[in-house]
This record gives sequence, structure tokens and C-alpha cells, in this order.
Amino acid sequence: MNSRARRGDLQAPALPAQGIVARSHFSVHGEPAHRQLLAWRERVGHVIDVLPSKADIGKPFSAEIDRYKVDGLLFTDCRSDAMLLERSLARISTDNVRDYVFHVFSEGGVDDVALRASTPRHKAPSSSATTKILALDMNQPVRMRRSSCRVLTFFVPASLVQQTLPDPEAIHGRTIQDATPLTRLALEHAAALGANIGGMTAAAADSAVRNAAHLVVAAFGKQAGLSGNARSAARAALFGRVRRYIQANLHRAELTPEGVVSALHVSRPTIYRMFQHEGGLGAYIRHLRLRQAADELARYPHMMVTDVAYAVGFKSASDFTRAFRRAHGMAPQEFRALSQTYRLEHPDPWQMPQMPQVPSA
Repeated sequence: MNSRARRGDLQAPALPAQGIVARSHFSVHGEPAHRQLLAWRERVGHVIDVLPSKADIGKPFSAEIDRYKVDGLLFTDCRSDAMLLERSLARISTDNVRDYVFHVFSEGGVDDVALRASTPRHKAPSSSATTKILALDMNQPVRMRRSSCRVLTFFVPASLVQQTLPDPEAIHGRTIQDATPLTRLALEHAAALGANIGGMTAAAADSAVRNAAHLVVAAFGKQAGLSGNARSAARAALFGRVRRYIQANLHRAELTPEGVVSALHVSRPTIYRMFQHEGGLGAYIRHLRLRQAADELARYPHMMVTDVAYAVGFKSASDFTRAFRRAHGMAPQEFRALSQTYRLEHPDPWQMPQMPQVPSA
């Protein structure tokens, strides 16, 4: 832990009573007013970057968070003033945080969410006040402006999300409101969890967090039409089959939407409808190639950009460079330099502090 973090109101995970769930608390209230926003940025910077404006720095800022870790899942309860947040490709290349994150807003919300440099800013379906749940894939870039809020957050491993959603990457940036009984049930369960988890036993907290996470994921499954009957199950299975084929053949330059349709003997309208939310099957393939290329550029700093382009299925380095710039707002060489700089400045992976050992009886 750095010296800046120690100056804030930080409590290491502790067991207030035998068997009670461990809690980690951090608040900026103990910081001088001109240091509060910077202290918060340092605290959460291992997973997402806070982007303050010059006018923001030095102003009083209020934020605090309680963090609870159970087996395989993480639950946080955060209250904060408004802020601009970003998880960039360079940030992603420096850590191993690959969970799916579900933000459940009991107060406030997000004004807008931008997913890629090449896409316009995505607005919530209605006002931020009605946006109740936001889903994020931590393996994809995002930029969002969050209003003053209280947000309950679930960090859920991909294996759990995939039990409901065969292609969980597709929910990145999606929002849902409290328009269905299932969503309202998920919101009520999350609110009750936030109110009561501090007094739960570790076993009870594990069960409650897991149940709440399942409900939230199920709400997105309902939204995507992937729950409730044999037709949706068949659609999910077909979606998984198509996705696996694309992943296995991503390096092949001849991988095209027409080739996928022909190889899998699936009707063109069916397969195109599946990837409509990604801008079409061709856009989905291109996005996966560019995402893999970004990983390769960061992981292998001495590998030639041309070799990276061919390795992920592009037919020429110039086509790759143009596509990469359109998608990410910078050339591959610029991204590689940025990711290496970021890695040097942020060497420590984000992780939950170690829990204290409980003395044996």
C-alpha cells in the first residue's frame, strides 16, 4: 500500500466477530480537501482510471467504499461524487482483471457510456436516473461519466456469466431499467445485501452475494431473450457454436461472414440477426481481431507490427493500421508505446488485500 493511501481512512480487512464476513473500507474523508480526488484516483487506479479536469483537482471530493470478498466473487458498496472514469486498452494490457462487472445504482447513475473510439457515445435508453444496472466486460475498453451516486457492484467471473449468456462480451455497456419483475427482484435483493452484508457470517454472505449476482445476470439474459424456453436454449447453443468457430479461425485471412455461413450451414438471416448488436457479423470478426492484436502488441513489444497484423488475420499491414486507428484512435505503434509506459507506471496488479488468518479454535 502506498503512503498516499495510508493517509486516507483505510481499514484492512478484519473479522469483527468470529465467522463474520471480512470487510475492507476506504474513505477520502481523512484527506485534506485538495487531496481527496487524487487519493480516490490512486485507490481505484489499479482497475479503472479517474480522469479529473483541471477544475476538479483541488476541490473537495467525497467518496468511500466497502469491499467484501467471498469465494470467487467480489461485492462493493460505494458512495461518491460525480466523476469521469475510463478503462483503456492500455490499462487492460497491464493487469489481469477480466471479470464482468455489474453496477447496480440505488442512487444516481451514468450519463453516458462510450465503448470504442470509433463508435459514438452511447446514451442510456432513457435518463440516467432510470438506469438501474450497467454491465461491463473488464476485457473491453470503456469510458463513462458517473453522476453523484450510491452504487452496489458485483465482480463476477466469466464462467458464472456464461452459464446464462453464451456470448457475455455482447453485454458490455448495456443498461437495463426496473421494467420487469425479474429486474425489480434483482434490485431489491442487491439493496438488501448492501444493507445487511456487514453483519452476515462469511457463509451467509457467500450465498447472498452469489444469489444476487445470479439474479443480475439473469436480468440481462432475460433482456437478450436467452432464458425461459427451448427456443432460447437452442439459440444460445447456436450462438456459442458460431462464436467458437470464429475464435478458432480468427487467424485465417479467409474468415469472412460468408465463410462462416457456409461452414456452419446456418441461414444467413439467422446468423446476421445474432450479431446485429455488434454491427453485424463482419464487424464482430473485425473487433475480435483488433482486440487480439492489441493484446499481442502489448505482450510482445519486439514483434513487428506487420507480423501481428498477419497473425490475427489481416491481409495487409496497411489495412490493419487503418482499422486499428479507426477503432482505437491511435496507430498500433502508438498503442504499443503507451501500453509499455503504462505498464512501467502501474506495475502492481489490482487485487483484494490479504485476509487475516483466523486463529484456530
